[in-house]
Amino acid sequence: MAGRDFAAGETGRGPGVPSRGLANDPRAGQWDGRVLSKRMIADYKPFVVTDGEGIRCSLYVSGCPFHCEGCFNASIWDFRAGHEYTPALEEKIIADLAQPWVQGITFLGGEPLLNTPVLVPLARRIRREFGHSKDIWSWTGYTWEELMRPGETPDKRELLELIDVLVDGRYLKDEHDSLLQFRGSRNQRILDVPASLAAGKPVVWAKLHDQERDVPEIYLKDRAAGESRQAS
Repeated sequence: MAGRDFAAGETGRGPGVPSRGLANDPRAGQWDGRVLSKRMIADYKPFVVTDGEGIRCSLYVSGCPFHCEGCFNASIWDFRAGHEYTPALEEKIIADLAQPWVQGITFLGGEPLLNTPVLVPLARRIRREFGHSKDIWSWTGYTWEELMRPGETPDKRELLELIDVLVDGRYLKDEHDSLLQFRGSRNQRILDVPASLAAGKPVVWAKLHDQERDVPEIYLKDRAAGESRQAS
């Protein structure tokens, strides 16, 4: 997942349980956000440019049982981490989204698809008040195929139908790639959710544009070429 470890160094809260292998793999319906979610928020960041396209508001929910090895936000695996989602916070989110230069909101965590008691009502309100003039992005440790399998809890599909862009899949440290756009490992995808639902299969976001090499590498190469010209 994108972001920073908001609870680094704090005591008395998650994760407490080591991951098995690179990540836990749930059966269909094994994890139900309607039961697991404690309606807790790790952080809210307005007006950021790192969590999706354009200027966005980012809501980090607490709780994630995937426990991906190398997860950047491991201290908010605990569903009780952070602070309770409140009406006051929701009003601030709506007010921030109302700014004409804000493109949309991003749900991160933690695991958004296991915090549906918070995010489904919020996403519905965003659609009521802004229609599709504001887009909704979300990260998830689930793959698209897992979310679509028989036996998955219906609240996940309910939230998906309100989302525009989904970054799917667990973070796998063995597939880490710093050149990827908006994701950390090569197995993860950026998906156009309405197109995927219509097609019945994953459809990659049309604006996907990964880098071919690191910007510092390009800069250093150009600087070396400039110094060589000056020396000659």
